[in-house]
Amino acid sequence: MPTADRRRVPLFPVPMLVLFAALVTTPLWLTKVGLYQYLALEIMIWMLFALGFNLLLGYTGLPSFGHGAYFGIGAYAFGLLELKVWANLWFDLAGAALIAAALGALVALFISHRRGIYYALLTIAFGQVFWFIAVKWHSVTGGEDGLLNLRRLPADFGFIAFDLKSNAALFYFAFGVFAAAAVLLWRLVHSPLGRILTAIKQNETRAAFVGYDVWFYKWLAFTLSAGVSGIAGGLFALAQQSAYPNVMSLHSSGFVVMMVLIGGGLVSFWGPVLGALFFILARDLLGAYTETWLLWYGLLFMAMVLWKPDGIAGLWQDWGRRRRRSGKLPVQAAARAS
Repeated sequence: MPTADRRRVPLFPVPMLVLFAALVTTPLWLTKVGLYQYLALEIMIWMLFALGFNLLLGYTGLPSFGHGAYFGIGAYAFGLLELKVWANLWFDLAGAALIAAALGALVALFISHRRGIYYALLTIAFGQVFWFIAVKWHSVTGGEDGLLNLRRLPADFGFIAFDLKSNAALFYFAFGVFAAAAVLLWRLVHSPLGRILTAIKQNETRAAFVGYDVWFYKWLAFTLSAGVSGIAGGLFALAQQSAYPNVMSLHSSGFVVMMVLIGGGLVSFWGPVLGALFFILARDLLGAYTETWLLWYGLLFMAMVLWKPDGIAGLWQDWGRRRRRSGKLPVQAAARAS
């Protein structure tokens, strides 16, 4: 499982630097491998969503199967703030995060005393409530059509402003948000708070026995996860120039769960990143050949869970351990021979 190690961890670990380098250079090589810039933008937004969700599932051990609601709340909040309050990128994006976090905090008040299957069922129930409101409250949300014709607002830094109308420009802005969020989440899970969340995952009763307020930390983890999901949702609305109820559906909630599990979020901080990359690429590549791509992905997901529950990150960790062991064997043999 992901652990908050007591050893001093680097602020920018090697996997993070590799990921950032790969993302920031996508305009240089993406088209050469037959892909397009918007795809990289979408993958990065889902990576952010998956990292936020994994704070809850991978580190605290809380199964939320309705988390797409907070992604959608962030998208709707961004759109409504732009259309009805103030068309300012920073205000609208911050509002998306805060509104998603506030509603997540409200939901967490009702579910943080539960655990296991009861916790999961309550997250589904609340998620469906938000989805139903988005579909039926036509005067505010636009119903099934959603909010349309949102603008890609410029990133105004006071002394200079950047137009985000092109996919490349928006990608680099979203990359800045993603990088900041990834660094903050990395520091959080390796902080004393991260160790408390891991303790709750390992044994909730024992964590309470040693003095931790388990209910509060479960509430806090859910709130923070909802806030990060809201930021991702706001970026999604900005990219799509719309917000619609499908992103709040049970299907979207299931997608992020599959991303985290197949990527290995239960054993690695970087599992959700790998899972989001794998899922979106599988959707586009398999979808180019068949409309039933989700069936084949589902079969692949089932095979992975049965064969290697630790996901892609688990495979990588196993390969690294085998490599280290094979490297030690010749050294040990030479030592015995001498």
